[in-house]
Amino acid sequence: MSVPLSFSVYGLSTPLITVGDDITAITAKAAEEAAGGFADGDILVLAESPLATAEGRIIRLSDVVPSARAKALAQEYSIDVQLAEIVLQESDEIVGGVPGYLLARRGNLFLPNAGIDESNAPDGMVTLLPENPDASAARVRAEIRERYGKDVAVLVIDSRTHAMRLGVSGVAIGVAGLRPITDERGKKDLFGHELQVTRRAVADGLASTAELLMGEADECTPAVLIRGYQYQKAEQEEIASIAPEEDLFLGMMRK
Repeated sequence: MSVPLSFSVYGLSTPLITVGDDITAITAKAAEEAAGGFADGDILVLAESPLATAEGRIIRLSDVVPSARAKALAQEYSIDVQLAEIVLQESDEIVGGVPGYLLARRGNLFLPNAGIDESNAPDGMVTLLPENPDASAARVRAEIRERYGKDVAVLVIDSRTHAMRLGVSGVAIGVAGLRPITDERGKKDLFGHELQVTRRAVADGLASTAELLMGEADECTPAVLIRGYQYQKAEQEEIASIAPEEDLFLGMMRK
């Protein structure tokens, strides 16, 4: 499939998302206002924090009783002790940290503070990641098909820092309806050399595109609609991951 020469991106502004909200209906209304509604082949990109809020994945810090390990981690890395406890509960492994953040493994993701978000949450509360981002994406996709009759791919995204780089960019943590990775191996470059290892992180590239419109502060743009990008369809394909020993950065840290 050839790379599209152009496509359109629409920011979907909504009211503040609260627990129990129907995020599919809310984004559909915003899509109607911004782009005339959903169309077959669109990609709906959802920020993880408002999606998780609608799903009830929000916790009041004062309700958390910290364990002894949480107290030790809070002291070592200068973070709130209740937050440290939630990170422990949401993580499979704590691999280190810097002042203010723990580096946690959650499934096949390495996340600062296990992806727990203190921004865009009410005072004294934090938002967790969706419990299963792939399932959330699949649910929203199915609801769009059932209610509006459109075949739309859905991405759930978050923002991440990168090794030795300042700033954040988008990364896909849940996907439904599109192939998140495309294999470029065997193709020829401009000089006829055969590509040996290249795979394109399509979902992450789309996530970073969406992040430019979503913002990180008070923009109230929790979703983006991408139209005209020719992606490879896939009914059930999860975000690809690699073993820790194959990861260049993680492998260096664990030697």
